[in-house]
Formats: sequence, C-alpha cells, structure tokens
Amino acid sequence: MKYAEEFRDPIAARAALDAIARVCDQIGATAENPVRIMEICGGHTHAIFRYGLDKLTHPGIEFIHGPGCPVCVLPMSRVDECVQLAEQPNVIFTTFGDAMRVPGTRKSLLQAKADGADIRMVYSPLDALELARRNPGKEVIFFGLGFETTTPSTALSIQQAAREDLTNFTVFCNHITVPPPIKALLDDPFMKLDGFVGPGHVSMVIGTHPYDFIAEEYGKPIVVAGFEPLDLLQSVLMVLEQIRDGKAVVQNQYARVVPEHGNPVSIAAINDVYEQRPSFEWRGLGEIDHSGLRIREQYKAFDAEEKFGIGYATGTRSVQEPEGCECGAVMTGRMKPTQCPMFGKGCTPEMPLGALMVSSEGACAAYYQYGGARAVEPAE
Repeated sequence: MKYAEEFRDPIAARAALDAIARVCDQIGATAENPVRIMEICGGHTHAIFRYGLDKLTHPGIEFIHGPGCPVCVLPMSRVDECVQLAEQPNVIFTTFGDAMRVPGTRKSLLQAKADGADIRMVYSPLDALELARRNPGKEVIFFGLGFETTTPSTALSIQQAAREDLTNFTVFCNHITVPPPIKALLDDPFMKLDGFVGPGHVSMVIGTHPYDFIAEEYGKPIVVAGFEPLDLLQSVLMVLEQIRDGKAVVQNQYARVVPEHGNPVSIAAINDVYEQRPSFEWRGLGEIDHSGLRIREQYKAFDAEEKFGIGYATGTRSVQEPEGCECGAVMTGRMKPTQCPMFGKGCTPEMPLGALMVSSEGACAAYYQYGGARAVEPAE
C-alpha cells in the first residue's frame, strides 16, 4: 500500500480487527486482564480516538497513553522561564502556536502577550531567523521545543545563524529525546506494560535501532507505526502476535516513511549543534538522566540560557502542579483523563489548567474532542 486512502479502507480495517480479536482470544486477553499497549506518540492517541479504535478493538486491549507530547511533558518551571524571557525589554519571543496557552505558575505566553510582551507565533525557527535579520536592534529568542522530530530544524537554524553571525538570535532549548523516558517508565515497578506502538515522526529522524533496548533488555515488543487507522490496527496486531509467539523485537510497520537508520542529514545536524544534558525535568516524570539536549559550547552565542542567565544555566527550579491537576498521572498511564477530578470542569480547552488539555497532541484534549459522552463522565 502506498497511499493514505488505502490505510482507511473499511474492509481491510474489518479484517485487521478480526485478526486482532483472534489473537487476543489465543493469548487469553480479557477486559478484566487486558494486554496493556502504550502508544508513545500523542499523534497516535488522537488517531485512536478520532477513528474510535479504542471502541472497535477487542475489549482485551487497553491503550495506555504515553509521554509523547512535547508540550505536555514541559514542566511549569520552563514555561515560567519562557515568560521571564519574553517580558525582558527589547526581546521578541517566538514560539510554535501550541505552546502559547500552556499555563505557567503566573501566566501563559498568551497572557504575557496580552500584558504587552512582544511574543509572536511562528511556523518554523527560520521565521525567527528572518525576524532577527529584520530587527537587528532586538533580541529574537526562539522557543526550541519538541522531540527528535523538530530538533533538526532548530539545529539547522542555529548553524545558519552562525554562518551569518546573527548574534541577536538565540534559542531557548527545550528539545528532548524519546528513549530515556521510555526506560524510566519500564524501570517503574508500578507500571505494567506489555508492548509499545512506537512513534512514527520521531523515527523518521532517528530510525528504529534506538528502541532496541526495549526488546533486548526488557523483553517488550515495539512496533513503529504510522498514523492512519490501518497503520495503528496493523501495529497493534504485530505487537499481539509477538506476545503470542513469545517474541520481543523492534518491527517497523511504517517502513514506507521510516528508514531503519534514520535521516543521516538530520542526525548530523543534531550531533553538531547539541549535546546531552546530564538530566532534564519532565512533567509527571521528574528529572530523567540524559533525556534533554543543550547547545554545544561552540554555539553558545546562540543559547538563550547562557546569554540571559536563566534555566539550567543558573539552576532551574521544580514547580508543583496546580492543586487537583493530574497531568503527571495521566501522562504516565496511571490514570485516564476522565478520572482527573478537573477534567471537563476546572480544565477545558477554553480554560486549560494543565498542558494535556492545551496541546493538539494531549491525551486530555483527545478525550475531550473525540470522546463525546465519554468526555463528560464524572470522575470516580
């Protein structure tokens, strides 16, 4: 299959669902004793709910929503530091749109903009570069945010700024990597996971081998998946078949897009510009070793943390979640969004309390947008 419409074929979907049901029966999966499969990527979470796959699949499957939404895992302290940077005089702060409404302890970037800060939504770090060229008397800061998917574009922009000597351009680097939080979840004795649906967009950059440890060290199957209904159904089936056959390997369902060894140009740019941080804080997971990236010494002129003395450059602080907000529990699979006491009440897309309701990839936003009657079930 080559085209998107083939991955939405209802006849093929029915066949995949029947195959999933057969394998679930073979391994004895039931609603009371389900196979727990974590979809790591927030885009997969939204696809599951958009197409109703959580209701169409065998009741012996439980989808666990993983920490694969970069906006959702950003700790409140980093949002506070974004606001602090944006409110400095002579600064133009640039960001992707889905980060504008993430609440900090004082305010969101959108509220800071309403209060007079010069905050601009951009579609690419190249837009921020162009602003720096046009405004030589201003400090232009780009909010570098995201997993390996968006990291190369920021790295290439820093390289271009270095070539042009655009010293009024800096990046507030919050780029993070997927494998370390998965290891942290697998090391958590309270987490019960039977397999993974691996991220498609991230894997376009890094390939499939960074997930080898999941199968080799923890004995859990993982299948890198695309984003159409049949992509996900095929991937779930592949995970189940591995469990039935007593196997644990990395498989690539999304081979039409994801190369085994990733994108060499992107990987080279990342390695040139960034190095691993000793640790980085994740919302709901705390500090995770070697899970974040920072800008290398040779590019420190373009590092907003170094230039403005903020964040890990001075010792960042951890901030408690708002009272009643259960983003951390939802993001680590300990709780469903509807079990949060604030879901649909004190926390809605119009007035979000937590990041999972803001982001286009957040689990709470998926439940609210696609859940229908499920979205207003009271918390127990």
